[in-house]
Amino acid sequence: MTETLPMSTGVMTEWLPFWKAAGFFCATFVLEDAAAIGAGLLLAAGQISWPAAFIACFLGIWLGDAGLYALARFAGRQWFDRSSFRKYAAKVTDSEKWFAQSGCAILILSRAVPGARLPTFLAAGFLQVPAGRFLFITGTAAFAWTFLILYLTQTFGTQVTKWMSHYKSSSLWLFGIGLLLFAAIQMIRHLFLNFNRRPVASRSLRLTHWEFWPPWLFYPPVLLYYLWLAIKYRGAMLPTVSNPGIFSGGIVGESKMVTLNDLMQRSPEFTAEAELLAGESATARLISLREICARRNICYPFIMKPDLGQRGAGIKLIHSESQAKAYLKKTNAGLLVQRFAEGPHEVGIYYYRFPQEARGRIFAITEKVFPVVIGDGKSTLAELIWQDDRARFMAEKYLQRLGARQNEVLARNEAQPLVLAGNHAQGCIFRDGSCLHTPALEQRIDEISRKVSGFYIGRYDIRFASKEDLRAGTNLQIIELNGAAAEATSIYDARNSLWSAYRTLFRQWNLVFAIGAENRRRGCVPMTVLECWRAWRNYTALAATYPTAD
Repeated sequence: MTETLPMSTGVMTEWLPFWKAAGFFCATFVLEDAAAIGAGLLLAAGQISWPAAFIACFLGIWLGDAGLYALARFAGRQWFDRSSFRKYAAKVTDSEKWFAQSGCAILILSRAVPGARLPTFLAAGFLQVPAGRFLFITGTAAFAWTFLILYLTQTFGTQVTKWMSHYKSSSLWLFGIGLLLFAAIQMIRHLFLNFNRRPVASRSLRLTHWEFWPPWLFYPPVLLYYLWLAIKYRGAMLPTVSNPGIFSGGIVGESKMVTLNDLMQRSPEFTAEAELLAGESATARLISLREICARRNICYPFIMKPDLGQRGAGIKLIHSESQAKAYLKKTNAGLLVQRFAEGPHEVGIYYYRFPQEARGRIFAITEKVFPVVIGDGKSTLAELIWQDDRARFMAEKYLQRLGARQNEVLARNEAQPLVLAGNHAQGCIFRDGSCLHTPALEQRIDEISRKVSGFYIGRYDIRFASKEDLRAGTNLQIIELNGAAAEATSIYDARNSLWSAYRTLFRQWNLVFAIGAENRRRGCVPMTVLECWRAWRNYTALAATYPTAD
């Protein structure tokens, strides 16, 4: 007679692997190496799978590193700037320069040196190491360290446990926990003293609206899914060949001008005219700017933006030569001038096509809404922004852009645009634009895309005069074409749930990997991690010199 397990026992058995992984994930926030060793011992006993053990330990370790960094950067530095220790600001600046030169090696070595991680990661946050750089370095180091500990523990078991017990002394852990508690107390004190201040209130409220979450909080599930796709398709760098005609597939370091040149040659009637400025000095590039504008009959206002750019960084609407001169003096990065497509409307259209298919498809459409505040004749721009139910979430970005104008009082019913760049990170409002999807529009985008050499997946940023024109696929102007790293930005519609956003991003990245795998089968060779890392470092160094976007 067959014995049937109770339903509750079956459910517990089904969920047991999840709870094991969740337990190790939480344990890494207390004793990360001990948690990894414990997971390795379960691996050796066959009581947990490799993906579950690795992902739980790696993600827990990496998020712990990010938490220490964020604690020091957003609490410790502000406390320092407002304390009596501000007199040592010059020494801190010197330390920042030193850390910028040697920080990469220090962050990597700290992963293997007992007791070094906590002070090193707190120092990195306090000295304001770029967040992207910190996360990439610590993520890579944590990835390798987690794999090493799990593999050695699974293979040698008891011997590794004994070695690690000598390697880590309890006094170091107590010291680290003490420092962490001290930093946590300082952060709580800082938040309490500043609770009623608008910037702090704004940041706190943003946490209740996922569309405003910082990247380190929003993207871990996407990274986790990326790692799964890398295993599934047997290649972590496959996205770099999803678009063989674009450098790195459009992941990082691709030239906007190269893709715009292709579009201008093959679909000139649908592309906003642009050209790269020549010369190295500001004077030489100003001469080049004048020559290009005269030859192409580009009049003020026009767009100037970096050739290498992401998330709307550095985009400026130039109204006069004095503005152009000021822009040219701020950065030595490659810049392009582009005819201003007045629109006034803008969308982002995410498109894909498999190499073996004759027709492509529109995956998503984002309708972009450019926020404005309306004057009442008595409130300053800053007050109008803080009073707006949505603008207050991006108030710091808007006020930075307005500069001294934030104290200006608008006349009654006078409108003030808050952002020009159609980018969510710059404060543009995104809406799901699926209602704009028509067969005629999809056919037009597909016709344009099939003419672009080696392009299979990415997002067009398009300006247009009316929705009727867009739906008909006419009178539209492409201002940018972004590759594999572009997002289906319709996810940022406030009406979407967090799970809906993740589900769309998971589908998008699955398409990127699948297309990359097909291109690899056809002979394309993905970039190496080192090549991608160098391209990213080059871009971040340039982006640090870009002026605030409009």
